[in-house]
Amino acid sequence: MKFPAMCPDVPVADLATALAYYRDRLGFNIDWSADGIGLACVSRGATRMFLSNEQFRAPLGVRGPILLWLNLDGREEIDELHREWQVVGARLSGPPAAHPDAKLYEFFAEDLDGNFIRVFYDYAWEEREGA
Repeated sequence: MKFPAMCPDVPVADLATALAYYRDRLGFNIDWSADGIGLACVSRGATRMFLSNEQFRAPLGVRGPILLWLNLDGREEIDELHREWQVVGARLSGPPAAHPDAKLYEFFAEDLDGNFIRVFYDYAWEEREGA
C-alpha cells in the first residue's frame, strides 16, 4: 500500500476571511468552499488543507490553534517563500534562521486565527553525509 499525503484540518473563526488570507497572503488556491457546513479546501502544489469553522468542528470537539510543518527542499526555497510572503504582507515571525540544536533552517508564518505554519528545511542529512 502506498501511504498518501495527509490533509490537515485548520480551525478558523470565519471561513471567508480565512480563505481570503490563504489565497491573497499565502498563495493557496481555493479548491472549493461549502459555507453551509463550514468547510473549505485549499491547495498549493502538493499541499492540500481543509479549513473548518466551529460549526463543522463542534461535533468532533476539535479546537485550535494548531501548528503545521511545511518541509521544503533547501535553504534557497525557504528564503524564496519567505520573500514571497513578506512582499504580500503575510504575518511572519522574522527572517529564516538556522537552529543548530534542531538542525533546522526555518521561519514561522501565522494566519489570522493564530495557527502557525513552520516552514523548514531539515539539514541534518548534510552533516551526516559530510561526516
